[in-house]
Amino acid sequence: MKTKTRKYPQFSPCGLNCGLCPRYYTKGNSRCPGCAGAGFDAVHPPCGILSCSLRKGLEYCFLCDEFPCKKYDGADQTDSFITHKNQFRDIEKAKQMGIAAYEDELNLKIKMLEELLENYDDGRRKGLFCIAVNLLELKDVSFVMKQIKEETTSLAELKEKAKVAARLFEARAAELGIELRLRKKAKG
Repeated sequence: MKTKTRKYPQFSPCGLNCGLCPRYYTKGNSRCPGCAGAGFDAVHPPCGILSCSLRKGLEYCFLCDEFPCKKYDGADQTDSFITHKNQFRDIEKAKQMGIAAYEDELNLKIKMLEELLENYDDGRRKGLFCIAVNLLELKDVSFVMKQIKEETTSLAELKEKAKVAARLFEARAAELGIELRLRKKAKG
């Protein structure tokens, strides 16, 4: 069964910020178009949460009377390509702000991530930048972006700019008690 496409695939029904995922920025056949974006079925395994939300005609799971259901048990405990750490926080935020306001905020974060990837990624920082922009609040990402621009204006080498950007994001995250790493599923 083919999945229908969603109006805003950058934010999934389950609360993941797909527009901040490294696979969203991958070039080539393994690029993910976001949750139920055009071509999603070709690069993503079937998802029970997405199938359920589409079957119920709900754009987001938090609109369901049964949310959170058993499909969410342990959902925020491990990560895939994208961090799940703030999955429930982001769902709550979208619920409180309203989905249009949340999409506006996410679009700003996406723009900043795209700027990072275009101007500060030396080929080794995409994952770090995606996690940092995803986990930090918009005000913190904006703060770090300003610092990056100030500290890299005199640098010509991309490798040096990338080091500065990574250092500044890691420092801000440490100040906030946020670990910028994906959590792998325990083996066994």
